[in-house]
Order: sequence, then structure tokens, then C-alpha cells
Amino acid sequence: MTPKRILVTGASGCIGHYISESLIQNTEHELYLLVRNPDKLGIDYEARPGVTILHYDLREVERIGDLLKTMDVAVLAATAWGGSQEVFDVNVIKTIRLLNLLDPAVCKQVIYFSTASVLDRSNEPLKEASQLGTDYIRSKYDCLQRLSKLAIAPRITTLFPTLVLGGDTNKPYSHLSSGLPGVAKWIDMIRFFKADGSFHFIHARDIATVVQYLIDHPPKPGEPRQLVLGQEALTANQAVEEVCAYLDKKIYFRVPLTLSLADLLIVLFRIQMAPWDRFCLRYRNFTYQDPVNPTTFGLPNYCATFTDVLKISGVERKPPAIKGE
Repeated sequence: MTPKRILVTGASGCIGHYISESLIQNTEHELYLLVRNPDKLGIDYEARPGVTILHYDLREVERIGDLLKTMDVAVLAATAWGGSQEVFDVNVIKTIRLLNLLDPAVCKQVIYFSTASVLDRSNEPLKEASQLGTDYIRSKYDCLQRLSKLAIAPRITTLFPTLVLGGDTNKPYSHLSSGLPGVAKWIDMIRFFKADGSFHFIHARDIATVVQYLIDHPPKPGEPRQLVLGQEALTANQAVEEVCAYLDKKIYFRVPLTLSLADLLIVLFRIQMAPWDRFCLRYRNFTYQDPVNPTTFGLPNYCATFTDVLKISGVERKPPAIKGE
């Protein structure tokens, strides 16, 4: 297979680390990693030739305009999370500017990272995301609406990650993974509640597997170019049950956590909730149609079950009690 010239933005982030490492280790593609701070790169980018570090902020994208016109593939994983002006500038204005600097006659595929939070259960745009979402979510919703108007639009494959796991000693942890080791502290209380809710998750290593596959096998005409990334849906109750089994915690009874009871707890404990948080509490089932993961393409999954999540996240497992002790 002929090596491609590939741009990766956001290479120093959680997902970006896994994608960059996968492409360095498993391909001969010529890689250009755009990072604001190279010191945050924990991967060995000198492991082979053909890897170039572009030390720029995405807001300086015009400075690499000539280079962008030579790219065969662009993987856009860069994102800004906080600060309304920076979020809109990076996630919308400069992302669109980068896309406009690509040459549609040269660039065969753009892999753009959005978020599943902007979609409803039918994989259609969720209007509440634009009205009630955080700055990050609203910026992703805004950018998504603009993609179809670009010259490069027919080349764009949009990925919508669900709950993202990932991180290790050499890679930054995702927001979700950073909080998982403390799950044992809360399970003694959580296990006695039963709640309506469901979700998908996916590990950044599995995301990297999908991205590497898509680079070498772009969607053909007529095939979907908007893919939700996630394992099969898991209910909140199933997740609690798996955690309890993993930690050898018994569930003797479960109290249904209704919406009215949840509202009462919010009042009693004076919990401050943003509009998006309150919407999520009522929406509850963040599930999507036809989620994609490595098995979709006949590839092995790294983290397929919630038990895998606990193991990979370093949650200490308590061995089962021995009868008679």
C-alpha cells in the first residue's frame, strides 16, 4: 500500500496519543503531528523516520497553509474544552479554516472528530445540544452544521465518540478514566439504587484501531460517512451489577431512583446543576443506532465490556471471600 501524507491535529490529547502511536508503530505513512506543546507528547515519535512534529497552535493554522495543500489525509482530533472564546475559535473558526486550506483534489479523506453528545437516539442532530449544551458541545454542534457547505465535504468522515476511556503512564487520561479508580468508594451506596439510563463507551485504543482502518479503507460511495464510536449499549443497572461482581459486593435490594426522588436529592444536598446537566438527568438514555467499534471491521476489541473497563482503569479487585473464614 502506497504511504500517505497524514496530518494529525490534537496529537497530544488522549485520543490523539493513541492514534499517533498506532500510526507510528503499525504503518509507514508520512506523519505530521500538530501539537501546541511537544513536551506533552508521551509517545516515541522518533521510533521511525517519516514523523514530523509541527509546533503550532491550531489558531496559527494559516502558517502551515502550503503544507496542508499536500496532505492526502487529515485526522482532526484537536479540541478546546474550556473558555467560551477559545472553544469557539478552535472548535469552529480555525477547524473550518483548516478544512478550507486542504486541497480537495489531493486530500482523499478527512477524519473529523465530533462528539455523540450532539446526536439524538436516531443519530440526528440533537437540538438541545445547541440550546443547552456546554460551550464545548455547542461549538461541536455549530461546526457540524457547517461541514456540508465546504468544498472538502464529500471527503469528510465524521466520527462521534461516545464516553471515551483511555490513558496510561505515557498518555493523558480521559475525563472518564481519571475518575474510575475511585468507583469503589461510591459503590457501597450506589449498588442499592436502581436507575433508568443507558450509554455506550469506547476506549481510545479502539478508536485508534478504527481510525487506522478508515485511513487505509475510506468509505466507498454510498457507505455511511457519519459513524458513532461505541461498544454495544449498556444500562446503568448492568454497569452497577458488573462493578459489584468485580468488587465482590452483594446487592441485597435496590430502590428505584425515580426522577422525583432524584430532584428531591438535588434539593436536599443543594446540588448545583447546569442546564445541560439537568437535561441529561431527564434524557437518561444516551444510546445511538449502529455503533461502530473494531469488531465492525473484523478487528479485535481492546476494551469491549465494563469489566474490561475496570481492569484497564486500575480499579483494585477484591478477591471473593472464602467460605468459613
